[in-house]
Amino acid sequence: MKVLIIGDIFGEPGREAVQKMLPSLMSERKLDFVIANCENAAHGRGVNPRIADDLFSQKINVLTSGNHIWDQKEIMPYIQENKRLLKPANYPPKTPGLGAAIYDDYVGIRVGVINLEGLVHMTPKDCPFRTADRILAEWKGKTDLIFVDMHAEATSEKRALGWYLDGRVTAVVGTHTHVPTADAEILPGGTAFLTDIGMTGPYRSVIGLDKEVALRKFTLRTPEKFEVGQGDQRFSAVLIDADERTGKAVSIELIHKKV
Repeated sequence: MKVLIIGDIFGEPGREAVQKMLPSLMSERKLDFVIANCENAAHGRGVNPRIADDLFSQKINVLTSGNHIWDQKEIMPYIQENKRLLKPANYPPKTPGLGAAIYDDYVGIRVGVINLEGLVHMTPKDCPFRTADRILAEWKGKTDLIFVDMHAEATSEKRALGWYLDGRVTAVVGTHTHVPTADAEILPGGTAFLTDIGMTGPYRSVIGLDKEVALRKFTLRTPEKFEVGQGDQRFSAVLIDADERTGKAVSIELIHKKV
């Protein structure tokens, strides 16, 4: 089974990159399932129902998120009703929405997706390691493949989670830092790992933010209006080929292309 996971979709440039690149990848790579992180899809700050629906219409099966998921307030009722949009699973239990779910979109194969958020340099929440343990215990015997989006700041925390879950999930991939890393591999237990997929959006920027705005913030320390960067659109994703009989990954490939 071929699963594509798209890194942080940033603003309109990121959405355009998905629209331009995903159809050809679906055809050329014969994709079976698509996951995308959408927490920056609405002008770099969260996602709204209209944008989420548009992304789903492009044959994305599941949307994961992160610390910006609540930035667009109208997403609150939407995420409660749509199990295909995930929040980080280690948020408090009464927070709206699901943090993990099992999907039967692909004939006869049960695909589990877990969304987690890191603790290092992030706002306090439940431990992602213990949260993963709890979900995997609940899912025992109920899934064929399991994919984890670890939305975290520290590369060490993402790497540690990869080792912690090696052999227990199909893949652990990182999002949030918007910079693709060069460490895609299959860990000894059969889990595919990548520290960060990178951003799908404008690279003539500072991790998505207009570069002139970012430079003023760094050099002058003045308040600035948030503006999405423009130019050098790139599509960043990871393609994982998985064996549904064993739950292990067969291969992992970073796809990072100019649009």
